[in-house]
Amino acid sequence: MSAAPQTLVIGAGLGGLTAAALLLHAGHHVTVLESHIYPGGSAGTFYHKGFRFDAGATLAGGFAPGGPHARLAEILGLEWPINPVDPAWVVHLPDGRNVTQWADREQWEAEWRAAFPHTGDFWHTQERLADISWDISSRPFPWPPESPRDLWTIAKALRPQTLQAVPYLSRTIGSLAATRDPMFKTFLDGQLLIAAQTTADSAHALYGSAALDLPRRGVNHVTGGIGMLAQTLVDWIHAHGGKVLFRNWVKQIEVKEGQATAVITQKGQRFSGDYLLANLTPWALAELLGPQAPARLRQEVAHREPTWGAFTLYLGLDAARLPPLTAGHHQVIRDHTQPLGEGNSVFISLSDEADGRRGPAGTRTATLSTHTAVAPWWQLRNTSSESAYLARREKYSAKVLETAEQAIPGLAQAAMLSLAGTPVTFAFYTRRPLGMVGGFPQTSLFQARGPGTGIRNLWLVGDSIFPGQSTAGVTLGGMRVAAAVLQASRSSRPLWITAPFPAGD
Repeated sequence: MSAAPQTLVIGAGLGGLTAAALLLHAGHHVTVLESHIYPGGSAGTFYHKGFRFDAGATLAGGFAPGGPHARLAEILGLEWPINPVDPAWVVHLPDGRNVTQWADREQWEAEWRAAFPHTGDFWHTQERLADISWDISSRPFPWPPESPRDLWTIAKALRPQTLQAVPYLSRTIGSLAATRDPMFKTFLDGQLLIAAQTTADSAHALYGSAALDLPRRGVNHVTGGIGMLAQTLVDWIHAHGGKVLFRNWVKQIEVKEGQATAVITQKGQRFSGDYLLANLTPWALAELLGPQAPARLRQEVAHREPTWGAFTLYLGLDAARLPPLTAGHHQVIRDHTQPLGEGNSVFISLSDEADGRRGPAGTRTATLSTHTAVAPWWQLRNTSSESAYLARREKYSAKVLETAEQAIPGLAQAAMLSLAGTPVTFAFYTRRPLGMVGGFPQTSLFQARGPGTGIRNLWLVGDSIFPGQSTAGVTLGGMRVAAAVLQASRSSRPLWITAPFPAGD
């Protein structure tokens, strides 16, 4: 009997942990190497002065029947520490309109009819396309295909209903939303920027329709913070004989004869493996490979535009000083004539008031975030004085807080603790080059990035591969990569390929 394959995973983000757990479940020896002291990466939760703050992601979807987290839990036999949130969030528009993102479809229809009464055709098309997208994502669908086996798997996943999407393959959400109401366009732009990393005129119609439907598919608070999703997987891996080793920063990937053979950590330790998964961005992977990086990967990182970064304000709050709130999550857009991000649009997430693990008694936490370009932060950090960088950070802190107070008056007065995070901060704590977060803008299905790296036993996983950002998205990507590894190792076909799951709710 041959020895079980040894698989190494670089990074304990949700995508890497998903793949690691599935491969361990299928019989591989698995070791995950994480540079930080806790798992989750951009979907992690950190501890500071008695508070537990969500570093980036704050809401999680994909737990309803057929969703990726539900499928993973069924395969592994685990339970997620979640509580459903309804409404998902409230959108505060510049003209004073407040649009509540209800999970219930009837409530949502009543909401959009009241806020945008002339947009019925758009919402009916969006819902139909979302149903198609969620249906096909409930089955193995390795997009973009990277092998004949992928093409065969995709062909088997198609249904007659899927063909209804063909006329929309080259369409954008903006092309479907014919309206002269600038607030409706602003509303769509705001939702798509947080869910697809781009706005309506560029967001692909199918991906964008599914993204707009996220509240109806169910979003959840995670007890103890969103990092507990990653911790749940870490605990499962440890309980089933796998290893997750923290404070192990991989500095180099060894390649011999076109195959990755080992990694070297900052401690000088060498870990050998038959298969390697990199829960990294393409830029970070190319850096670890150095001169051994395939030409195509070097060309990719040389020509890809940087993705978004995030400016984030973390607040520890005196709960008694907060006003009564109908929702714990809000999106505020200040000025529809200006580009979104850079403090003009802010997403606010308050911890669940019933979650006593997030801070001292009588407190809550808040994460306030806005998209930001990474380059200006690094220009100040690298070429200007420290004071110029700090001044920009203070300016953004004030603007983000001022914007957030349009939804939660008195938020500043309730703050007992305030921490600011810039792309420089994210780069330091997550090791992501330039502090880029969120993955690539979803503008075209035909430009989506798959997990292939040009090295036959090395795959990318995480928000850089399709379907991209969100806990549900990286989990789907992790499932795809685990299946590819098992196929490469000639293992029996994995459960999540052979056993179909019901369509999304």
